[in-house]
Amino acid sequence: MAGFAQATVGSLPVNGLRHPLTQDTNGWYIWFGDELSTNPDFFVPVHAEHIYDEYPQLIRLLGLPPGYRFLIAGDYLDVWYEKKIVTGGDEEKQ
Repeated sequence: MAGFAQATVGSLPVNGLRHPLTQDTNGWYIWFGDELSTNPDFFVPVHAEHIYDEYPQLIRLLGLPPGYRFLIAGDYLDVWYEKKIVTGGDEEKQ
């Protein structure tokens, strides 16, 4: 299961970040647009299979390990690692 911000679909860019795995989730949180809400209902649980079916451009990115983020805007793709996602610390983007 991944966290998916269904209400933001259709906006750009497409954003994703992966936290460490838990018993209930693969760690991925995906949203569309510039704003990442802190509302507890912002993300809904979605099976990764549905993401693969509806957003095939994300398939190659969902294999990234915890700590990685991505941003897609049209043909532009940025992928980076943020250690603080995994450690919870204040380390800088690498």
